[in-house]
Amino acid sequence: MILMYALIGVTGGTAVGVLPGIGPALTVALLLPVTNGLDPAGSLNMSAGIYYGGMDGGSTTSILLNTPEESASI
Repeated sequence: MILMYALIGVTGGTAVGVLPGIGPALTVALLLPVTNGLDPAGSLNMSAGIYYGGMDGGSTTSILLNTPEESASI
């Protein structure tokens, strides 16, 4: 069950992190309500998955679209 939460977190984090200008920290903040009703272990694993998915999604945008990953990079 815990790995499923991590997989859902990585998928959601990548989907939001692909948007230009949104970094991993903002991705976690945007998807924080999703982790509200979970048990503590599931919530932490999903948050970690969201963070790493946001990092991966940001680098995907940088590579494919040749745009900065975060707004601070401009």
